[in-house]
Amino acid sequence: MNASIHSSDTLPRRPIRDLPDELISQIAAGEVVERPASVVRELVDNALDAGARQINVRLLAGGVRLISVEDDGGGIPRDELPVALRRHATSKITDLHDLETVATMGFRGEALAAICSVSEASILSRPAGQDSAYLLDARSGELRPAARNQGTTVEVKELFFSTPARRKFLKSDATELAHCIESVRRHALARPDVGFAIWHEGKLVEQWRAAGSMSDEALARRLGDVLGDAFVQNSVTVEHWSGAVHVTGRAGIPDAARSRPDHQFCYVNGRFVRDKVLTHASRSAYEDVLHGHKQPVYALYVEIDPARVDVNVHPTKIEVRFRDSREVHQAVRHAIENALAAPRAAAAAAAAAEEAARTPELAPAAAAAPATAPKASMPAWPQARMSFGDEQGGHKVSNMAGLWAPMRETAAATAAGPAPALAVEQPAVPTAALPPVSYAPPAYAPAVQSPPVSVAEPSPADFSAPQTSPAAAQAASDEPVWPLGRAVAQIHGVYILAENAQGMVVVDMHAAHERIVYEQLKNAVNAAEQIPSQPLLIPATFAATAEEVATAEAHGDTLQALGMEVSPFSPKTLAVRAVPATLAQGDAVELARSVLAELAQHDASTVVQRARNEILATMACHGAVRANRRLTLDEMNALLRQMEVTERSDQCNHGRPTWRQMSMKELDALFLRGR
Repeated sequence: MNASIHSSDTLPRRPIRDLPDELISQIAAGEVVERPASVVRELVDNALDAGARQINVRLLAGGVRLISVEDDGGGIPRDELPVALRRHATSKITDLHDLETVATMGFRGEALAAICSVSEASILSRPAGQDSAYLLDARSGELRPAARNQGTTVEVKELFFSTPARRKFLKSDATELAHCIESVRRHALARPDVGFAIWHEGKLVEQWRAAGSMSDEALARRLGDVLGDAFVQNSVTVEHWSGAVHVTGRAGIPDAARSRPDHQFCYVNGRFVRDKVLTHASRSAYEDVLHGHKQPVYALYVEIDPARVDVNVHPTKIEVRFRDSREVHQAVRHAIENALAAPRAAAAAAAAAEEAARTPELAPAAAAAPATAPKASMPAWPQARMSFGDEQGGHKVSNMAGLWAPMRETAAATAAGPAPALAVEQPAVPTAALPPVSYAPPAYAPAVQSPPVSVAEPSPADFSAPQTSPAAAQAASDEPVWPLGRAVAQIHGVYILAENAQGMVVVDMHAAHERIVYEQLKNAVNAAEQIPSQPLLIPATFAATAEEVATAEAHGDTLQALGMEVSPFSPKTLAVRAVPATLAQGDAVELARSVLAELAQHDASTVVQRARNEILATMACHGAVRANRRLTLDEMNALLRQMEVTERSDQCNHGRPTWRQMSMKELDALFLRGR
């Protein structure tokens, strides 16, 4: 039976002829109108292009029975209403130059015609200066006066009524409603100056009020309204210029990562897009700080010359093609990396201080916390810097006892003071290699091997308020308050307990030290303008596809910058003649294939950097301080100070957090204080 169906003998030849206009529109509708959300997207695009400041979307049965989009834009004149329903009729472009530099949301001129071919549609519009509005019935073509303020209302009823087969593929009303809301939500994230409201079955389901401007503050408020305040609180501001590419928005911190990529929004010149270059660049920026297979959250806005991006590559305009994909890839990646690099301890302390200042009951704690942390260039803490190498003839990384010498003089001076101090066992190492440190362990410092201490019966005088001299009070007020606080104790040789203005900080000392060493190694390697290359004594050859050969020839300079040399050996063979020096012991052919694959797909490759960073991460892991290593308070505080100035120190090399904050409010809740 199948053979007879596909046999050319049984099929009579049909003549080539023009298709009817209605069938042409229905074919176009198959590309443009996939579901009710597609109609909502196209109509909201038109409303934004008309300059609307308030857009109301009304739905019935998830948009299948009714889609009504009302706006207060410029409106359509009476004589142009019939023209608006024709195929490829638009006011957005007039020639090829307009098409190549299009800056409007819509421009193809086929959406309304496609929608009308599969539904019962009508347009009610009134421009400024026109006496009354006019209503056009798309099915009959009847045009009659009607009542309406300035703006346009497009109603689409009984979607796919003329193509029942298409209607069978629709999901439930709840599912279609969710897709419609998501479509409007994407527009709302890009236009905080426009208000949006969604009604379903006569009930208001979503509303986002206009902020009145396109400022950063307005965008942050709109992001909080649409994605939730938690998104804004757990994200950092992105602002980056790279040549002609401007990247703004917010990138979520690694702790805010989700299991699904449902909070990833990319916009190019205000248009929501799904682009593999942008997705790959964003994911690459999170490689160093994201744990496991978690998906980052972000809302990025890329501004670029419209002539350098082609938006006419997909009927729904959700995909774009960049003239220089590598330029955009690098801009987005560096934008996110720079935003995530700054340690968040200082920002968290400043935010907590501002919140406490607004809360009367927390005002005393706020007064103790400065708005900004002391600058790393002018350290107020007289603490010796932790060293991780042999610079200045120092000690090895693994020799933590040699890195930090005990401050016997300071400890002795403290012990001789009025407050009795517990004896702290100090390792016997020379102190001449390090500068003197004025910090002294407090009287309550935990002892490694402390002698028995007799406890006297307390008297009422012991509970009286301590008397503080004016000089001591002035010294306490001038003392710097650090974001990660001052070390108090060490737990099981793994965690460091610190006290700051907000409460208690718990630090994973191995993870934190590992990140510090890792960043220092990366900075040392990145100091070279070009990755050192290692020529191969015998070139590694492999059979290559035509795409791999073309990619190797087109990206020779990029490969050289990555420390690689890949050249054609024959029409179907490539030879790897040099690889990065740090990867000389690896599989040269596998490395070359991976790099060429990324270059072919994204015009940029992070394979070499990713492989190099894996090696550096392994080195850092072995060089970092191990668990069960007893640290002095000086060593703990020095580690905290370096965390505050080291990039990406909030996560270790594997994406796990290095520290956690517990506020006084959380601690009080644990012990039911104030209840």
